[in-house]
Amino acid sequence: MSPIFNVLMVGVGGQGIVLASDILAEAAALAGQDVKKSEIHGMSRRGGPVFSHVRFGEKVHSAVIDEGTADVIVAMEPMELLRWAPWAHTGADACYLDQPLFPVGVESYPVDLAAQIDRLFGRVVRVEMATIRRSVPAKVRNTALLGAASVFFPLAEEHLRSAVELLAPRGSADANLAAFDAGRTLAVGQLMEVADVE
Repeated sequence: MSPIFNVLMVGVGGQGIVLASDILAEAAALAGQDVKKSEIHGMSRRGGPVFSHVRFGEKVHSAVIDEGTADVIVAMEPMELLRWAPWAHTGADACYLDQPLFPVGVESYPVDLAAQIDRLFGRVVRVEMATIRRSVPAKVRNTALLGAASVFFPLAEEHLRSAVELLAPRGSADANLAAFDAGRTLAVGQLMEVADVE
């Protein structure tokens, strides 16, 4: 791991990017890391793009991830992942929710969107809500995606789960923990399948 680990989280307003990034930042703090976080969500009520930078390590001086330096991009919306791809370094990992939600200004998707994403990143975890819908209500899909992306973070699972418990809205800790676990299990399975093929 480089001295600073950079995670860019992107999506569309109302998808829970801010909470997911808060949980990640809290987990890093629980692990004893210095953490800086920056976000833009002013357009969230209009369905505009929302993004959050989370940086952690021994000593972090800036909250902003420079273009070409993100270690992981976590996307609640596939087109937003493609839009923010230039912020990832070569070989960076990606995790995205394969549930199109046409951001403002986007009217259609490229036919080969998944193939483009695979070409742009190193390891990719694709979360289809249909595969985990029985155990994950739509309202906690952000935590499910965070659980899936967690396989790429240099943080202990216990710190991530503790952060979920601390920051989940009142009365929703159990549902959020279940969503986190479902997402993580799905990601581990996908990565194992890829490793078997290779």
